[in-house]
Amino acid sequence: MPESFGFRLPHICLPRAGTDLHKWAVIACDQHTAEPAYWQQVAERVGDAPSALHLIFPEVHLGAADSGARIARIQQAMRRYLEQGLFVPRDGAVYVERTVEGRTRRGLMLELDLEHYDYSSGSHSLIRPTEGTMVARLAPRIEVRRGAPLELPHILVLIDDVAQTVIEPLAAVRDALPQLYETELMLGGGHVSGRAVDGEPIARALQALHQLADPQAFASRYGVAPGTPVMLFAMGDGNHSLATAKSIWEAHKASVGMDHPSRWALVEVVNIHDPALDFAPIHRLLFGVVADLPAALARAFGARVRCTEVASGRAMRERVAAARGPGLTAGLIVPGPRFVVVEIADPPSTLAVATWQPFIDELIAQGGAREVDYVHGDEALERLALQPGCAGVHLAGIGKSELMRRVVHDGPTPRKTFSMGEAHEKRYYVEARRIDR
Repeated sequence: MPESFGFRLPHICLPRAGTDLHKWAVIACDQHTAEPAYWQQVAERVGDAPSALHLIFPEVHLGAADSGARIARIQQAMRRYLEQGLFVPRDGAVYVERTVEGRTRRGLMLELDLEHYDYSSGSHSLIRPTEGTMVARLAPRIEVRRGAPLELPHILVLIDDVAQTVIEPLAAVRDALPQLYETELMLGGGHVSGRAVDGEPIARALQALHQLADPQAFASRYGVAPGTPVMLFAMGDGNHSLATAKSIWEAHKASVGMDHPSRWALVEVVNIHDPALDFAPIHRLLFGVVADLPAALARAFGARVRCTEVASGRAMRERVAAARGPGLTAGLIVPGPRFVVVEIADPPSTLAVATWQPFIDELIAQGGAREVDYVHGDEALERLALQPGCAGVHLAGIGKSELMRRVVHDGPTPRKTFSMGEAHEKRYYVEARRIDR
């Protein structure tokens, strides 16, 4: 397969037969970062059983005093699992189905070529970020990956396949595909299964991907000039994980050579037009709040901002969901409880995140709050924001129909603009891949 297409069939490691996959599969490491109780539940359920929990660094522990020791334990567990023969190799694509709350999302496991990925704000690469990359967040992930023999992906990569030519034909023949794994997922994660895709079905899927990368079709699809660099893959979830893999590759490729497995990253490819794929906003949770937030908003936006207190979180969310331009509408949650609808006329950006994030950054810089975290889920935000010293900013999301065109024309959106589903819908780790040889 020509390298110019930026992908290849994967070389995967799967847990051997007899492994308790319910304990093995755990949610993406960057979820529930403000909820240590969630990860404590996971640890209690897993115990000492073989599990991806022992191979990842849940970001709820970022900044902990034992981070170095935790990373050492992760890499030791990887080597121990390999020595014990816990993994079975699978060379070839995997068709994945993930069912949560009655909806089934479909994906295809492939490897992407990091030589064709650029996460800078001016990226014109075949594989592109959809959001700004927070470089400061790469350091702990780089420490985990550096020297690790395995990678475990929670990366979901989007394709714009409105005619449903790549993944959906695999769904039509799913019953003929050999099953590789299937399990119920812990703590509300639903159900996941993986099936081997070989022969004619995968050949057709890869040919359809090639056609999506056709320069003329790309120019026509997005209304750009002929010769505009093609974007075939756009990051959905896991942007920082792919950026970490890219950083390691760039640092090591001169010494390991261009054929080294760390040049590639294992991902799940998903069609943005999959009906089961929902885009949700990523809310902001402030800690150590000492400022009067409505007053701070008035200082920042003057007469253009209006704050209206409503009776409940539900009323606040309904007002935000029903709002239509040209201004921006968001919700503010503060202990009391108090729920405030914030309307900003003539905002600096039509994206809620691009207007609110600079305000939050400045608030923290001036000592009005200590730090910010990024929260998936309306109920989680409300529960956490009502803790003493906290506040929540409930943001409206970006429509998935506009995302790809916006990225092609304007570049990545601001960091943490959207989420593909709520926290419990995020990818659970099942597959691994060797990156040390």
